[in-house]
Amino acid sequence: MSSSPEPIVRIERLTVDYRRPGAALRVLDGIDLEVRRGEIFGVIGQSGCGKTTLLSAILGLVTPSAGSIEVRAKSVAMVFQKPQLLPWRNVLDNAAYGLEDVGVFRALDAFDLLMVEQPLHHEDLIEHARLQRAIRTDLCLDESVRSAADARAALELGACRIVNIKQGRVGGVLEAKRVHDVCLERDAPVWCGGMLETGVGRATNLALAALPGFTLPGDTSASRRYFAEDLTEPHELAPDGTMAVPSGPGIGVEPDPERLDAATRRRERLRAT
Repeated sequence: MSSSPEPIVRIERLTVDYRRPGAALRVLDGIDLEVRRGEIFGVIGQSGCGKTTLLSAILGLVTPSAGSIEVRAKSVAMVFQKPQLLPWRNVLDNAAYGLEDVGVFRALDAFDLLMVEQPLHHEDLIEHARLQRAIRTDLCLDESVRSAADARAALELGACRIVNIKQGRVGGVLEAKRVHDVCLERDAPVWCGGMLETGVGRATNLALAALPGFTLPGDTSASRRYFAEDLTEPHELAPDGTMAVPSGPGIGVEPDPERLDAATRRRERLRAT
């Protein structure tokens, strides 16, 4: 028997035709697809190849001309990505939201998103608090939280309900643990963010993410997602989407001397005088 989890999305022979007067344009033709729990699945293709149509069909926004779609999930949501999200703004301003854009975030409430991460400037805690009071979706702060004191201030102000913790952003493992403790005391969920670490940093991320306050999935992926050859034995993703926390002494892993030598570009030695 296979140990792979059951698909949460199964598509068989999906065909979608767009009807036009006197003609039909076939956008999808006999698509077969399975997505299992824990998988991160990307659809890549040129503009106009049918990516949005495929996602719209899964959500029930487009009626298939043939084939079947089975979704075994409590809810499915999609945020449409368009360069003219706010068409009255230029490209830079489209990434710089303010409280005047509260209507955009209220519209996102309809999608039942888990969170909206860091929507405003990282120094705008008061503005984040005002935005959080105006919308139902939980706000998650990332760049705004650089220490346990920042996390405490953000939560007491009501600037967020979820906190992202990156060890590199807050200054290391000890401060990351302090941020976690502040959030745990206030029943605020946290999740572990990654910064393209090698196996050394990935091991400490996994240990951090095993603390009790980390109740949301993190973005620590398997080594092979980023490196053909890691500095340690590769961290592997299990079929259910989880990763094992290293159990060895110290950080749980040891760098491979040969791989470390191959990646070393400079050495410095400090001698006692």
